[in-house]
Order: sequence, then C-alpha cells, then structure tokens
Amino acid sequence: MPVLGLGTWENTDPEACVNAVATALEAGYRHIDTAQAYGNEEHVGRGIERADVPREDIFLATKVWIDHLSYDDVLASTEESLRKLGVDGVDLLYVHWPAREYDPENTFRAFDELVDDGKTDRIGISNFEPEQVNDAIDHTENPIFANQVEVHPLLRQPDLREHCADHGIEVVAYSPLARGAVFDVPELTEIAGKHGVSEAQVSLAWLREKGVTAIPKATSEPHIRDNLASLDLDLDSEDVATIDAIDRTDRRVDPGWAPW
Repeated sequence: MPVLGLGTWENTDPEACVNAVATALEAGYRHIDTAQAYGNEEHVGRGIERADVPREDIFLATKVWIDHLSYDDVLASTEESLRKLGVDGVDLLYVHWPAREYDPENTFRAFDELVDDGKTDRIGISNFEPEQVNDAIDHTENPIFANQVEVHPLLRQPDLREHCADHGIEVVAYSPLARGAVFDVPELTEIAGKHGVSEAQVSLAWLREKGVTAIPKATSEPHIRDNLASLDLDLDSEDVATIDAIDRTDRRVDPGWAPW
C-alpha cells in the first residue's frame, strides 16, 4: 500500500472529482481512497479510466457503509461499488464504521467471501477502537490489513497506533491535515519555515515518520502536488519531538454513532 494516497471525501462535484483523481494519478499517486457514502465512486472510476495509468499499478480502496453491513447487503452493495468504479475488484475493502447494521460474525463472513471470490484483495476496518479491533480479528478468516482512522498532529492516537502495530495492522490516516487546522499551529509553521515547505507537508511527513499512511483530500493540482512533495521531506528528530509535544487534542470527525 503506497504511504500517500488521494482522499476523496466530500469531493462530490462530478467533474472536479474525475479531474482530481486523474491529475493525482498522472502526478505520481498510486493510492486512491473512496467510499460508498461519499457518493462519488462512479466519478472516481471515471478518473481512473481517464488517467494513463494501468489499473494494476493503482491501489484502490472503498468502504461499505453502515446501512449495508448485513451479510446480504455487504455482498450486494460491494457489487454495486465495483460496477460504479468500473473494476472487477478492489485492493482494499473497509467496514466504514462499527455501527448500525454492523455485526462482526455476519459482516465479516461476507467480507471473507468477497476475498475468496476475488472481489477484494484485503479486508480493512475504519474508525475501530482497540476493543472493536480485537473483535474484528476474532471474526475474520483473513487478516485485518488496515484500520483507517482520524490521525494528525492534533489527534496523534498513540495508543491506537500501538495496538494496531501489535496486531500487524496498518494505520491509514483520514483528515491528516485536521481539515485545514494544521495551517494554524505555530509549531508546524515554524518547522515548515525551517524546511521551506508547507504545514501540510510537515504534517504528512510526520505521519510517515510514525509509519502511518495518509490520504489527504485535494482537488486542485497545486494542492495535489504539494501533498505529494511531502514524500521528499525528511523531518529530523527535533522536528518529530516538537510535533509529538503539541498540547492540543482536536478531533474533527465525531458522529453520534462513533465508538469512542
């Protein structure tokens, strides 16, 4: 799984989404993340089709929404996702939240079947706390590959990251720029000035230092390329320690069905 991907949450304008995906792929991204709930799988699929990048070179992920997590609905909704995306299978399929129709036994029975049928290569979970992570592990025949959660310098999630690492589960960070809040953090601005880069690049480089894959949303080519340039930024130990010591906790995604 590439350590940097393009997130597409709230990118619902059809042409803007198509352009963002195609631009990102042609710029060098090889990881695209979407979800049933985003309402843009079809646009993401068109962006992949438009880009001059072979499908086998792209790590594509989508997520099954909380209303579709019964056994039958997982299977049916995933078929619909694949149809919209224009692909035979995805590289990673997530349970979007452990909520509403989620039942570990029946939900993961369907996910395991999708792996067996070649509809997804890997099983992921999203917004799972350690207790839910353990429950997922207990109910899957296939390994849990990744847990996608909100992580950024203002919500560092060390305990959850450690728990996932202990179980061999990758952590994928959504909202890795705290929905823009990282641009207003003095410590990040100082580090950015030191390296001649943006606060976004600093935040993404910090996540990479922590072994976390980031999927920042971007729609314009300058932002897409700026985020990609974070791969060239190496923070020193002082930079990392400064970010680790930021005394703020700012969770940006907190719906009523969240497990925390």
